[in-house]
Amino acid sequence: MKVLVTGAGGFVGRHVIPALVGRGHEVVALSFRELGTRERSWLHDVEFISHDILSDALPPRATRGVEAVIHLAWPDVRSYGSLSHFEVYLPAAYRFLKSLIQSGIQRVQVAGTCFEYGLRNGELAEDMPAEPANPYALGKDALRRFLLALNREMPFTLQWVRVFYIYGAGQSPDSLLGTLDKAIERGDSSFDMSAGDQLRDYIRVEEAARRMTLLLESAESGIFNCCSGNPISVRNLVERHIAKCGASIRLNLGRYPYSPYEPFAFWGSVAKTTSLFGGPPTLD
Repeated sequence: MKVLVTGAGGFVGRHVIPALVGRGHEVVALSFRELGTRERSWLHDVEFISHDILSDALPPRATRGVEAVIHLAWPDVRSYGSLSHFEVYLPAAYRFLKSLIQSGIQRVQVAGTCFEYGLRNGELAEDMPAEPANPYALGKDALRRFLLALNREMPFTLQWVRVFYIYGAGQSPDSLLGTLDKAIERGDSSFDMSAGDQLRDYIRVEEAARRMTLLLESAESGIFNCCSGNPISVRNLVERHIAKCGASIRLNLGRYPYSPYEPFAFWGSVAKTTSLFGGPPTLD
């Protein structure tokens, strides 16, 4: 199958593409920037196109022979409160995806977010109604609704993947574990963080990429959690990462307040996806 992947230079995209190539798929990789050393292991296996979906017209060669799209591109994913998520990125993403569907692409997989569930605590299942509580989640959920409305007019398979907390090689240096890695590399004596009692659902990026690939191949429609189903406290996650690195750094707990954009304790249900992907993964 020939697959178009947007956000090819992003954290998830850099892992989804080799997962697709490894299973024999032909890939057209889109990124708004030129790719660097982290992509060289697979760059020669794909057709790369530098493209900004916010402003550029998609060149015809990008969709020639393409049967499916995995849409990962979305700017400012860590700026949850920015109004640009629904003022700028939402209409641009809808126009872009609609143009792909009009070109004849029949399988559409889009990365959503666990924040679409809102500020609920506990286990989150795909059949729960969305209650987005910040502009980022609102933009994502609105895109899903726009595509569902379009789907009533034009037939295509829509897979909406609600991504939970992904970690691993190539993660943002501004993420929790990315910041911790920098502190360890500097030889800092302590690491500032919240009290760390929050429960979160973390999944390795390689496993998330594998699941997205298998889901695309399945041609199933609907909402799908991309998660482990195993809640872990943020403090436990940090302590395990420090032990794995063989580092010795003191945790300055309670230095930062809890995020107002996230519920205190939540994780994803894997009941719907276990038959597709097998049992839930474990933290390493």
